[in-house]
Amino acid sequence: MNSNRRIAHLDMDAFFASVELLHYPELRGQPVVVGGRRVDQPRPQADGTRKFARLRDYAGRGVITTSTYEARALGVFSGMGLMKAAQLAPDAILLPANFDAYRDYSRRFKAAVATVAPMIEDRGIDEIYIDLSDIAEESLALARRIKQAVVAATGLSCSIGITPNKLLAKICSDLDKPDGITILGMDEIPGRIWPLPARKINGIGPKAAERLGRMGVTTVGDLAAVPVEQLVRHFGRSSGRWLHQVAHGIDERPIVTERDPKSISRESTFERDLDVVRDRPELSAFFTALCQRVAEDLARKGFVARTIGVKLRFADFSSVTRDITLPTPLAEAMAIRQAAGQCLKRIPLQQRIRLLGVRASGLLPLVEAEKPAEKVQAELQLG
Repeated sequence: MNSNRRIAHLDMDAFFASVELLHYPELRGQPVVVGGRRVDQPRPQADGTRKFARLRDYAGRGVITTSTYEARALGVFSGMGLMKAAQLAPDAILLPANFDAYRDYSRRFKAAVATVAPMIEDRGIDEIYIDLSDIAEESLALARRIKQAVVAATGLSCSIGITPNKLLAKICSDLDKPDGITILGMDEIPGRIWPLPARKINGIGPKAAERLGRMGVTTVGDLAAVPVEQLVRHFGRSSGRWLHQVAHGIDERPIVTERDPKSISRESTFERDLDVVRDRPELSAFFTALCQRVAEDLARKGFVARTIGVKLRFADFSSVTRDITLPTPLAEAMAIRQAAGQCLKRIPLQQRIRLLGVRASGLLPLVEAEKPAEKVQAELQLG
């Protein structure tokens, strides 16, 4: 193990909600939820104030994208259905998601961090890992400088964990939210990590936690005390050894500064189940829009795709996927739609549709494509 490694995990604080509060500062300190579909935009009033939608007024299948810490104190968290959340916090403010703004602020905070520490692994719109090992600066001062750069670029706060590896850094960035800094050495694991719930380890999900619970393991310390042989018997050789290592804070994964995506997909869950015949125009519009968004994602990332697939979820919650591998890679929206249409023809459409998705995989960098994507339509001979 490299004892000189210093890995930071930076996590933006309630990122989507915090971006919204920049636009609506009068909502600071209030429970605010972002999410749902067809949520009304705030409306200006004659007295100069704005009228906001309330959670109690929402009707539909939407889920929470994020919530402020005041809303979380009421039991309202991301991924929760809005109708259920309304029972807990009916007076919470409900805002529509603005993903263009979130992507913009994501680019801003990552560019700001790169001016201080350029070895960055992008882990999504609101979090990154940073390798600080080669920077000759004390950890606390460096963390403060990174946070100051983020605030200057975005007006937003973040929380940072600095430890010898990615596993511990991610745990620590969550220990002092919001706007926190947590610095941890390997010798501090028994006192600061072992008392935490086992679920705090990234990779231990609900099912694994349930199985561990049946073994009497509820904390990371409990897990660390289980002999590796016993973990291997219960979870298999690979998972058992991994559980033993992470419980002792061992993680040798490097920072990956460049990562090619394996696939690009877009999907939409409808407010109501759509009928294949009666709602055909609406379904067609959704389908076209999804294909266009996949094409835009491919163009932005500089890839073409060899395989196009579709995903359907029906009213009874059953799901089906189909895909087609093409003789020539493509990236154009119309060609993607034609290929995805071929996939749809292979699915019996006998129920109303709840979710529709389009996926591009088998990705190649655009510069490696052998022929222009415009030729695919003729080769496929799709109607």
